[in-house]
Amino acid sequence: MNVLLPAAERLTRVALRERVAGSFTWRLQPSHGVAIALAFVIGCGIAQAQAQRNDPAILETIWRWTPLLARGFVFNLAISFLAMSIGTVAGFFLGFAQISLLPPVKHGAFFATHFFRNAPWLVLLFYCMFLLPFQVTVFGVTVPIPDWTKATLGLALPVMANVSEIVRGAVQSIPTTQWEAAASLAFNRRQTLWMIILPQCVKRMLPPWMNLYAILTMATVLASIVGVAEMMTLTQRALAAENRPGLLLAFYSYVLLWFFVYCYPIARWTVRLELRYAVKQ
Repeated sequence: MNVLLPAAERLTRVALRERVAGSFTWRLQPSHGVAIALAFVIGCGIAQAQAQRNDPAILETIWRWTPLLARGFVFNLAISFLAMSIGTVAGFFLGFAQISLLPPVKHGAFFATHFFRNAPWLVLLFYCMFLLPFQVTVFGVTVPIPDWTKATLGLALPVMANVSEIVRGAVQSIPTTQWEAAASLAFNRRQTLWMIILPQCVKRMLPPWMNLYAILTMATVLASIVGVAEMMTLTQRALAAENRPGLLLAFYSYVLLWFFVYCYPIARWTVRLELRYAVKQ
């Protein structure tokens, strides 16, 4: 039916994007920001209603803690940058290993990819925090390993697995005629991958890679559970210092608003890139 064609085409495009990415697509909408802002306003109203006569105003209290929370947010971004960089580099090699012609390499990469993709991020975080040493000795010099370094590695593992699937899906989405044309020109497999297939994959990999980064940025708050002094940890300390239960909703919605303001432009940019680099099937 002609009425169903627009929806069918849209669902087909979404399914193709998810097939290339190897996971579902995650989208932020303006309505999400409105809901967060509304929760912040309601939280401020509740806190103000529960305030005592001598308590400072809610917005004044939040503004006083904002510089400290901003430093924690910058730390969240630093963790996300490092984890994304490490995971992307490792994921590229793991993704190419998944399409290897050597069965041991291919099966080993497949197992590693799906193990880390399906393992809970928090579990991987705890494993890295408690199984990695707190310090190492190199040539008689003791080098401490801070908690944020181990937390970054713990977050880089699932990123590595997801990037591996993005790479595998993008390579396998290239038509086989490209491989056949390269073979007819006497290109070997390595030359075909690096000179013909990979350049075509970049446009297909970029939107899901950005989507993954937005998810990772939101997930950096998990580091607060293992004691890393990022934004969520500092928020908990601010609430403990204020000792006002009514501030709970206002502070946490304020933190969520920060993350939304940072991640929403990334989500919109991802959509624009998908439309710009859409592959006609």
